[in-house]
Amino acid sequence: MEEAIIIFHDSHGHRIAAILGMPDVPTTRLAVLCHGFLSGKNSTTNRTLTRLLNAQGLATFRFDFFGQGDSDGPFEKLTTTLAVQQAQAALDLVAARGYDRIGLVGSSFGGLVAILTAAQRRDIACLALKCPVVDFAEELRLTFGPEELARWQATDTIQNIMGGPDRVRLRYVFYEDCLRQIAYAPAERITVPTLIVQGEKDECVPLHQSRQLYNALRGVKKLDLLPDADHQFTRSEDFHQMTTSIGDWLVTHLT
Repeated sequence: MEEAIIIFHDSHGHRIAAILGMPDVPTTRLAVLCHGFLSGKNSTTNRTLTRLLNAQGLATFRFDFFGQGDSDGPFEKLTTTLAVQQAQAALDLVAARGYDRIGLVGSSFGGLVAILTAAQRRDIACLALKCPVVDFAEELRLTFGPEELARWQATDTIQNIMGGPDRVRLRYVFYEDCLRQIAYAPAERITVPTLIVQGEKDECVPLHQSRQLYNALRGVKKLDLLPDADHQFTRSEDFHQMTTSIGDWLVTHLT
């Protein structure tokens, strides 16, 4: 397996850092990996999927969203709309490089981006979603409550929802943008095979979002609920089952 660092730009000229993972045998089949909120292209999930998929002869393309990892920022100016534009740019790039059968993978916030992106394109062969956020505004209201939302609006800072001790600078416009980027209706335009994997003990993304998303999808679909898994798939057996399910789905529908 070989990896190449790639720098490209979105429609606004923002610099995006990415890594192309290539198997030993040349291929035109590839999975684009969208990481979660306050994460990055080299998340444990992305690196594990890269290893699994490259071993099965599929290429991978993982990149950092705006303000995260090695991409341009600052993070406080991130919006879902901008993240979708960057996913579009990533897909345009790999298509221009000759990849003609492309899967799209999204984790949590990256799942929301993947749904919104796939609903706008006709060159996606399949979709795999790890505990996807479908209505991020709802999740933020449930997580923060009215007092914290008011503090966010007043200070343009939020609690670190990934568990860090310090508040994170993020403009309140992020929440306002989320209200316009709810993915249930766009999902009704998705007809490609789609996998949803989520833990039944997910403490971040409400389980009803995945169930409602499943009902909205129009193509071949599978909802894989892991009884004891949390949002991070902390237990090794849950993480293994999640990455195996996604890997198998992509291998099946890309090869």
